[in-house]
Amino acid sequence: MWEYPSEGTLHIGFSNVKTRLNVDLSAKRACTLCGSGEIESLGTSGKESAPSSPRAAASRVAVREPAVLWTPLLAISATAFAVETPFFFFGTPSGHDVEFHLYSWLEVLTQWKQGILYPRWASLAHFAYGEPRFVFYPPASWTIGAALSSIFPWTLVASIYTWLVLVAAGTSMFLLARKWLSRRDAVFAAALYAANPYHLVIVYWRSAFAELLASALLPLLVLLILRTREDGRRVIVPLALVLAAAWLTNAPAAVMIHYSLALLLIVFAWNDRSPRLLSVGVVSVALGACLAAFYLLPAIYEQKWVNIAESVSAGSRPQDNFLFIHTTDADHDAFNRIISWVAVMEILVTFAAVWAGRLWRDERRAVWNALAGWAVVCSVVMFSVSGALWDFLPKLRFMQFPWRWLLCLSMVLSVFVAVGVKRWGARIALCLAMATVVALAGQRIQPPWWDNAGDLREMQDNMESGTGYEGTDEYAPVGADPAAIDKDARRITVDGPQHAAFHVFQWSARGMVFTAEMSAPAKLALRLFNYPAWQVEVNGRLVQPDTREGTGQMLVPVEAGANRVKITFVRTWDRIVGAWISVASWVCLIVCALVMRKSQGGLSG
Repeated sequence: MWEYPSEGTLHIGFSNVKTRLNVDLSAKRACTLCGSGEIESLGTSGKESAPSSPRAAASRVAVREPAVLWTPLLAISATAFAVETPFFFFGTPSGHDVEFHLYSWLEVLTQWKQGILYPRWASLAHFAYGEPRFVFYPPASWTIGAALSSIFPWTLVASIYTWLVLVAAGTSMFLLARKWLSRRDAVFAAALYAANPYHLVIVYWRSAFAELLASALLPLLVLLILRTREDGRRVIVPLALVLAAAWLTNAPAAVMIHYSLALLLIVFAWNDRSPRLLSVGVVSVALGACLAAFYLLPAIYEQKWVNIAESVSAGSRPQDNFLFIHTTDADHDAFNRIISWVAVMEILVTFAAVWAGRLWRDERRAVWNALAGWAVVCSVVMFSVSGALWDFLPKLRFMQFPWRWLLCLSMVLSVFVAVGVKRWGARIALCLAMATVVALAGQRIQPPWWDNAGDLREMQDNMESGTGYEGTDEYAPVGADPAAIDKDARRITVDGPQHAAFHVFQWSARGMVFTAEMSAPAKLALRLFNYPAWQVEVNGRLVQPDTREGTGQMLVPVEAGANRVKITFVRTWDRIVGAWISVASWVCLIVCALVMRKSQGGLSG
């Protein structure tokens, strides 16, 4: 479906073929010598060449070199391994989000063993009172993390995940960079992207595993936008897949990716005088949302059932996280200084590289303008002068942290450094300088935190014993107060003076089944937060549970005598409709792909 020029291919236009190739001067002017001696056709006008027709492609001579696919992958893998070298000496970085992600992986793995393939309710969150975490948090990172947890020793899982994601990010950058650069320069761009300063901050201070995974999608996004200029509607399907993957990976990153898509398409549509690019983007966005509807629709609809506003509470609001901002939280401000200096460094390096690579603008004017403009936008929105935009643009404030735009800026930085800095000595010196800035910031402002093997095993013990773990405020059901719960409470207690005998048959994320022999009618208080998706049956009859004020626990009314209580986490209408939208979209996508492939085969025949 995607076709790229073979690496090491020399395309030479010719006018006559005798005993040798007579290359005319116009064809010579149409070629640019790349760093490794490879030559790529840029068109006779010195601008980016339009897509060649089959007849024009047939009239070229292609001199192919053997493709060595393993060299870039080995270089990227070695770079990702180098990023993790301190792990061997200090342990696993314990960043801001490490417990959230690692407990999610263990929770998902536990539910897989119970036969729940797509979890929705995190049963051991909030110390076994639960929360609908997996309704709202995208599935990609916790699915990969749980899968790795089922294969590798638990103490190594986070390190393996990080290595795999850094390799994936570098590989996607290599695919993009090869569109313009020689193999060696593309490998450098890929390695730099894998180990860029913001990735180091994510790995060592933030442990934001989902956001790190989303970085692998950005180069693919740009690559497909460029292909949109050439292939038009044929790019809708792969572009929609990337956009769907963004929603299923990390919601704040997906917001960034969609705004970036809009910006880049507008720039290219203006440059090419081609409004059709915008229509391709609109269709791709809609199709991508439909493909991910099984996650998106419930996440949007069920927000009213949880305290979602806590996601942008004090400390997590954009206005508290602009560069060099000051708050009343010393630890928050210390990290903000680290990320601020890293951001300033990336901004300065990016625009210095843009200036150094200004000659590239003569060859790739539209691309240069688009990437440079993207870098300007990413830089501006990290400062407080952009505060009005964060209040005005839809859903932008739910990105929480303006410095998250470093995810996009780091991609632009990697491209322009590879283009503008050609000497390997200067490249190595620049990379060492950026790594030194990150290291000094960590040493003098706020060192990273570390977990040893014992800390990681303690997480496993908390899951196996049923003790549970601290949940997330924004995913707590409405009316629940995680700070007020009794962590040592039994699963079932009587909310009153009545006497009761209980026998539990099942207690899991799928539901609960137990019997209660009551001395008188009463309400049973469960170690479970009430949530609209819970369906309660008492002696075969549906009943409406109540919510205990102050804690948010579920209260189940029962009668005197024997009571059989069954509680089930049911599929709400939004999950059913979302699933069917995704299924229908995937069917349409596959049919369209087959039709397009068949039509292309007919044309080539």
